[in-house]
This record gives sequence, structure tokens and C-alpha cells, in this order.
Amino acid sequence: MTGQAPAPRPPAAGGLRSRLLARSARLADTPPGPGYKWVALSNTTLGVLIATMDASIVIISLPAIFRGIGLDPLAPGNIGYLLWMILGYLLVSAVLVVVLGRLGDMFGRVRIYNLGFLVFAAASVALSLDPFRAGAGALWLILWRIVQAFGGSMLTANSAAILTDAFPARQRGMALGVNQITALAGQFLGLLAGGLLAAVDWRAVFWVSVPISVTGTIWSYLSLRETSAGARGRIDWLGNLTFACGAGILLAGITYGIQPYGGHPTGWTNPWVLGGLFGGALLLAAFCVIETRVAEPMFHLALFKVRAFAAGNLAALLTAVARGGLQFMLIIWLQGIWLPLHGYDFEDTPLWAGIFMLPLTLGFLIAGPVSGYLSDRFGARLFSTAGLVLVAASFVGLLALPVDFDYPAFAALLLLSGLGQGMFSAPNTSSIMGSVPARYRGVASGMRSTFQNSGTALSIGVFFSLMVSGLASSLPATLASGLRAHGVPAATAHEVASLPPVSTLFATFLGDNPVGHLLGGALDHVTAAQRATLTGHSFFPELVSGPFHHGLSIVFGVAAAMALVSALASALRGGHERAADGTPQGGPAPSAKDRPARTAR
Repeated sequence: MTGQAPAPRPPAAGGLRSRLLARSARLADTPPGPGYKWVALSNTTLGVLIATMDASIVIISLPAIFRGIGLDPLAPGNIGYLLWMILGYLLVSAVLVVVLGRLGDMFGRVRIYNLGFLVFAAASVALSLDPFRAGAGALWLILWRIVQAFGGSMLTANSAAILTDAFPARQRGMALGVNQITALAGQFLGLLAGGLLAAVDWRAVFWVSVPISVTGTIWSYLSLRETSAGARGRIDWLGNLTFACGAGILLAGITYGIQPYGGHPTGWTNPWVLGGLFGGALLLAAFCVIETRVAEPMFHLALFKVRAFAAGNLAALLTAVARGGLQFMLIIWLQGIWLPLHGYDFEDTPLWAGIFMLPLTLGFLIAGPVSGYLSDRFGARLFSTAGLVLVAASFVGLLALPVDFDYPAFAALLLLSGLGQGMFSAPNTSSIMGSVPARYRGVASGMRSTFQNSGTALSIGVFFSLMVSGLASSLPATLASGLRAHGVPAATAHEVASLPPVSTLFATFLGDNPVGHLLGGALDHVTAAQRATLTGHSFFPELVSGPFHHGLSIVFGVAAAMALVSALASALRGGHERAADGTPQGGPAPSAKDRPARTAR
């Protein structure tokens, strides 16, 4: 990178941080008043909103980002940049939240949370100041996205524990519902924000996080305080290392499984992918053995003896996989087929896809707080289980839609899915967090976030592979015959049709005209009328609608089955129990301070 300008350093925050720490220490000596719980709710809601929005904000804005740094992500050898821009944040979030939740238990949840806001703010500044271009510019963005994910993980790992400490049991479901639904809504609001900001300037995608994260940092240091004493202990270094390496390698292997290898449309026969899958699984198995033998484990496996905790996390994992598949498949469906058929230019489809998916977010925002409030009175099992049944029904409804659907029916199904996910997520989070002793709330919050974030990362590998497999059986022949019918030479048509389907999916995902991207210079050898037809709004969507619907049927069928299994797991969580301290029946033995009286209903 000779001749490049030296990388600017993020602004120093040491002096400000020292003053904020001093202020926070003074606050710790003052008992929180009755209004503190609302301060905690508003601040942690802001924290999880910005953390989850930034997890998805780059998805829609990737075309503008790569154009801004002068890199074609679909060129040979560059697809790795594309994958890591999408998945680097998710992988770090999935791997580190348990560690950071455990550190919150040991050193103070508010302390780790506050530091997370500071790290997130610094990374946001660095991302917006990317001084490089091409591959170097992409690496800068990927590395600082990983740092940003580290800060975001500090926020999400401890937010639920801070709220559980601050709110009494009778209001906990409502508070966690607002927090959790904000986190889920942030994933979809990030899509809309990315589309709007990318239309202005690609750096604005990262700049928007700066004032929010700086404000949140100052506010959290000035207002939040520790309401539970940290339980100092030893850091489980071996457990941390095996978990981070095992989970990271496993998720990376699944991610690279969607890339073609050796003539196959996917990479599941790639020795490196297989090595990652088996190696990651072995490291996680070793981690489980280690955790049963150390005095102060990072991952309290005994918590899985608590039925509400185990069932809630299983349901959260499967639901996150299904939700991630829904998000990515809807984006491809809208951007690659429906929007072009209705006259939208391919370059404009990322923004409009975010807009047309708003009913899903609306459903979250309506059902989440209401179901959280009601679950405080009537228990989590009824609402979370019924919500997952609605989610499964929405997948079945989407299966019944034609590829060129009527939007009101599509919007109604998205709203139904959002309502169902909102009904599930808030009560489920409250049930998980209320089922563990107070001293384990940080690690329990981290474990819950790990299952949820891992599910999102898994969904990309699982559902892209299912879609690619569905397309591989019928897309090549359909594409070759369609191209030949419009003047493309047979040899060129065969060559284009032989390209892996993942290239076509990523082209639609990035808002490029798929035929224009696939044919490139070959368009110079057809007539102007044929070129206009090939690159028009209708040719590609009508050509691939049949193969795409076949792949979509596989994806949504699997997602519906996952939602039903999640509903079964939710139903098996047990009856409603309301505990003042969240002490479980079973699992780790609580200390004396964890055993106030409780009522069971």
C-alpha cells in the first residue's frame, strides 16, 4: 500500500472517560431512586438499537460501500470481502457475548456496558474515515467492523441483566419486551436506514452511528449505576479460548459452505469447510468437558438443568435461524424479482426492499411490549408458544403466494410474522432471565444472546445453501435457453448458465442488474433491441421465477418446520412462575442472598 495516506487514528477519549468514570463512581454510592429503572430501560434500549441496527445496516448499503472504495465484490477472489462484510459482525457477536456477560458478572455489568458504548463509538468514527481503496479499503472496514461488534457485544451481553436487576419481577417482562423487540426491530430498521443513507453517501452509513453512540456513552456513564455487587473470581481462560475458537471456526466453516467448490454449486465438500465443521465441533466438545471441571466456568452448563432456561434458549436458537432465513430470502425475492417486475430499477431495489418490509417491523413493535406486559401476569408459555405458531403459519402463507404476488397479501403475512415473533421474543427473554439466580444474570444474558446471534449466522449458511441447491437443479437450463432465445451465442449462454447460482443470488442481493453482471462484454455482440430486452425489468425476473420459487419452497418449508419445533420447545418450558429474584428450581445452587421468598402461580 505504498503511497497511501497514513491511517487516521480515532479521537482519543482517555480524559473524557476518566471524568465519566469518576462521575459513575460517585453515583455508585447513591442508592437508585424509583425512577432509575426507566433510565436503565431507555439507555439499554438505545444501546441494543444501535448495536443491532449496525449488524444489518451494511447489508442494503453494500453496493454503495463497494462503489465508494472502488471494489467489485463479485469479481473472482473478492467474494471473501463480501462475506466478511456481512458476517464478520455477526460472528464476533455470536462468539463473544457469553465471555462479556461473564465479565459483567465479575466486574460489574454497568461497567462493561459503558465500556461497550465507548468502543462502539470509536469504531464508528474509524469506519467513516476509511482512507484506503479497493482491497485495503475493504480490509479496513472489515477489521473495524469486528471492533465495532466487540463494543456492540458488550452492550447486548449486559443489557438484559441490567434490566433484570433494575426492574421488579412484576414488571420485568414488559421491560425486557421493550428491550428485546427494539433489538429485533433494529435488524430491520437497519435495512431501511442503510438504503436511505447509502443514497446520500456511503460514509453516512457509518457516520450515523457516531452521534448516537457518543451520546449513549456520555449518558450511560452519567446515569447508570451498579445495582448488584460483582462476584469477583477467576477468568476461565481455557474455556474462553476453546469456546471462541470452536464457535468461530464452526460458524466460519458454515459460512464458506455457500461458496462453490470443485464444480459443485456449494462448498460442503471442500476439505477446509469440512475441517472447520469437524474441528469447531471438537473444540466445542472439549469446551463442554472443560466447563464441567473448572471451579468457576465461563458457561454454566448447570443452568441447562433449569427447564425454562434450556427450552427458552432452544426455541430462541431455532427461531433466530428461521428469522434470518426469512430476512435474506425476502430481500432476494423483492430485489431480484418482484420490484423489477413492478418497474423499479435494479439499482433502486435495495432501498425499496427495506421500505416494503416495514410491516414486519411494525408487527414487532406492536406485539413485543404488549406480550411482555401480559406475560408478567399470565406467564411466558402461552404467548411465546402461540407466537411461534403464528410465525409457522406466516411461512406457510408465504409458500402459497405466487412469485409475483399482490402486495396487500404479502404485507399481511409479514405483519403476521412480526406479530408472532414479537409475541414470542419478549416473554421468552423474560422467562430465560427470570429463571436464573441474580448472580448468574450476566452470563445468562450472554448465553441467550449467543444462541440468538449464532442462529442468525447459521441461517445464512443454511438457507443460502438450500436456495442454491434448489436453483442448481433448474436454473442453468432455464437461463441458457432464455439467453439463446434473445441472441446470445450458444457458447456464451452455456458459459453463463454454468456459473454457480450463488453469483446470481449475490448480484440481486447487491442491487446489480443480474444479466448485465453475468454477460458483461457479451452484450456488445447482440442488437440494441436484444440488449434492451435482456437488461430490462422483466427478462431476468420472468426467467428465474420458476427455479426461484422451487428454491423458496424448500427454504420456507424448512423454516416453518423450525418454527413448529421451536413452538414445541416453548410449550415444554413449564408453568408460570414469578420469582422476586429469579431463583430457579434446579441448576446452580443459589447463595443466601439469592433466596428471598417467591410466589408460584
